[in-house]
Amino acid sequence: MSEQELADKFFEDYKNLTNEIGKVIVGQHETVKLVLTSIFCQGHSLLVGVPGLAKTLLINTIAKSLDLDFNRIQFTPDLMPSDILGSETLDKERNFKFVKGPIFANIILADEINRTPPKTQAALLESMQEYSVTVAGTRYDLDKPFFVLATQNPIEQEGTYPLPEAQLDRFMFNIVLDYPSPEEEMEVVQRTTKLEKTEATAVMNRQQIIDYQNLVRKVPVTDPVIEYAVKLVGKTRPGKDTAVDVTNNYLEWGAGPRASQNLIIAAKCNALLNGKYSPDIEDVQAVAVPILRHRIIRNFKAEAEGVSIEKIIKDIL
Repeated sequence: MSEQELADKFFEDYKNLTNEIGKVIVGQHETVKLVLTSIFCQGHSLLVGVPGLAKTLLINTIAKSLDLDFNRIQFTPDLMPSDILGSETLDKERNFKFVKGPIFANIILADEINRTPPKTQAALLESMQEYSVTVAGTRYDLDKPFFVLATQNPIEQEGTYPLPEAQLDRFMFNIVLDYPSPEEEMEVVQRTTKLEKTEATAVMNRQQIIDYQNLVRKVPVTDPVIEYAVKLVGKTRPGKDTAVDVTNNYLEWGAGPRASQNLIIAAKCNALLNGKYSPDIEDVQAVAVPILRHRIIRNFKAEAEGVSIEKIIKDIL
């Protein structure tokens, strides 16, 4: 199959995938698209939303639609790295045997990641970066595809351990989940208060996902689109020649080169999901907010005047 035929098949499979997810998940089209984009880009996502917005159901449904193993890890202040990675135990013959932890799945939902201490956060983030874990000096590779979706509750911040900027940077997207519209909420209530439940069925398999991940990397990009992405990220860096007025006024810190890389790889995937063979500037703009949202830091003036991160990014765009 040629790359163009594979791209056409990817477009068709994506439509079937979103239809299947839509049987269970009401609305949230942008969230579903961004989560799937990060999976096909071999990235990870941070989902910020209040409790009860079906984050777990969303990831479980996506895992079923993609025919992947799914584990949910509830992060708590007493969670240890071994609770995620696994540990060595003595068997009946008094030999050490490695017992795999919940990280050994294709899709991991790291629920409320900011509730656990930095040592445990770091254990998860190593596996995200290296696609492997190291226990007692032995390295164990994780099955591919491997995707982490971490959630944070934006309301209750007492007793939490905010992720440092360097660790936030490892997440491709920061997706903000909003309340459903009244019509969507009515449909949610109607669906979830009946006896029978709808479940998603598999639309893709692991090998197809890996093929599509490789396809995304092969998508050609013109120099003007790369230049646009690099200049856009450059505009977020206060005090630099590339900075714009809104940056110098309201930002303490700008985005690093990983933002430029993610803008291009996500734009490639966004183009394929829209039936195109190569991304243009509109594809970069479509993914800019969730990519830059957690990579730029507002200064005191912006916080005092109530200027949001989204407003700053839109002004830069």
